[in-house]
Amino acid sequence: MNGAGIERQETRRTGVLGLFGVAVVLACSAVIACAGGPALSDPRTMTFKPVEFTPPEPDRVVFDNGMVVYLLEDHELPLITVTATMKTGTWLDPADKVGLAALTGALMRTGGGGGLTPEQVDEELEYFAGDVSVSIGHESGSASLDVLKKDLKRGLRIFSGLLRTPAFDPARVEIAKLQAIEAIRRRQDNPGSVVGREFMKLLYGPDHPSARETSIASVTGITRDDLAAFHRNTIHPNGIILGVTGDFQKGEMLAALREVFGDWAKGPVPELKIADVPESQRATPAIRFVNKETSQTHLRVGHLTIRENDPDYVALAIANDILGGSSFRSRLFNDVRTKRGLAYSVGSRLMAGVHDQGVWLMRAETKLVSTQEVVSRFIANIERMRTEPVTDQELAEAKEAYVNSFVFSFSSPSAIVSRLVELENDGLPKDFLQQVREKVIALTKEDVLAAAKKHLHPDRLKIVAVGSGDMLPKVLSTFGEVKEIKLSPEG
Repeated sequence: MNGAGIERQETRRTGVLGLFGVAVVLACSAVIACAGGPALSDPRTMTFKPVEFTPPEPDRVVFDNGMVVYLLEDHELPLITVTATMKTGTWLDPADKVGLAALTGALMRTGGGGGLTPEQVDEELEYFAGDVSVSIGHESGSASLDVLKKDLKRGLRIFSGLLRTPAFDPARVEIAKLQAIEAIRRRQDNPGSVVGREFMKLLYGPDHPSARETSIASVTGITRDDLAAFHRNTIHPNGIILGVTGDFQKGEMLAALREVFGDWAKGPVPELKIADVPESQRATPAIRFVNKETSQTHLRVGHLTIRENDPDYVALAIANDILGGSSFRSRLFNDVRTKRGLAYSVGSRLMAGVHDQGVWLMRAETKLVSTQEVVSRFIANIERMRTEPVTDQELAEAKEAYVNSFVFSFSSPSAIVSRLVELENDGLPKDFLQQVREKVIALTKEDVLAAAKKHLHPDRLKIVAVGSGDMLPKVLSTFGEVKEIKLSPEG
């Protein structure tokens, strides 16, 4: 059974169980009432106070070389996890070598290091059931070590060796490049991936660090010396935050970390600075389509938006939740799917960080003949969000969902440390999430309406559709001038 079939089956199963549970409760209420006992409340009318939760506070230590360490003990199991967040990223890729940072991260793990060959690293980790991963994403790099308490020193020796002195084994470099090239050759196969990539390029521009993509030429041109130079120029202890959780004693752990990282010299840390898209480009609507043989039209509709530290972020996030971010209770789901049956998958997303302009989008997969109506319903729902206050029930449900899910941001010691590391790396206060929670609680319908009116722009929409047939541009022309994106053959 494919993924969609499993999802439908799971939805049906969950729905049946939910209805069954409600029926049982109501039946029991009736029986108790008939028996003269107190009737149970209808679960649909029950209300609960917001979950109150104060997470434990990790220790924070700064080494002489600038490396920051967060530590939170957890003695439930004899396991230890060490994570490293590094101030590097694919935003630093040279224009002619896009893919350099990602390859550097992959080969820091697979290419050997710390005086060990790739085979020796794998054999050592396999021998004591340790696990190490390293990767470099858009705005930062990450690495992790999972190890039994008794094998901590062996694990740290390997972990620090891969971070400090990766070997970039030449044979492994060639293998990684071939794998990256093969992925490029296949990336036009999935229409969902195509529409996502082309949408980002339309938003930011194809040469912007947040939208540019690798090519066979860019990967082919990357050398082992390029990898070593990228590591040497961007990864230093004063640009790393470690997070340590598990079964350890603070003093012993700090001694072990200083032993493997303490003599690592400081270096110049790149300042994370991503250029804004010019206002003229942001404000200009655009409609594009990709002619690709597929059973459904894959749609992305949206525009660039605010950052996470904007004063209006909380109100806009709740507006998006009501519009399409909350799945089964959202307006888009109930309008486009439930009421009109135009799409099985529909919703909206607000993707906002601190260093780059945020993205707000609506998405759907629908039949070609329904494409025009779906886009029309998207626009109609934006206008409604901009002109009508949300209902008391919509606001209460959205606020309750966020406030009561807050505890899951701190569901384990590793989650607690991970959150604090992430906040410090982004330059946000450590109580940022608590501040967001309090703002959500205080939010009013007027706040949501003002944010929607200010930050949702139907006149700035970028529309990208991937679908088959000559009818697609005609269908989209209702909303403006349509241009075709011709995908370049890969390899």
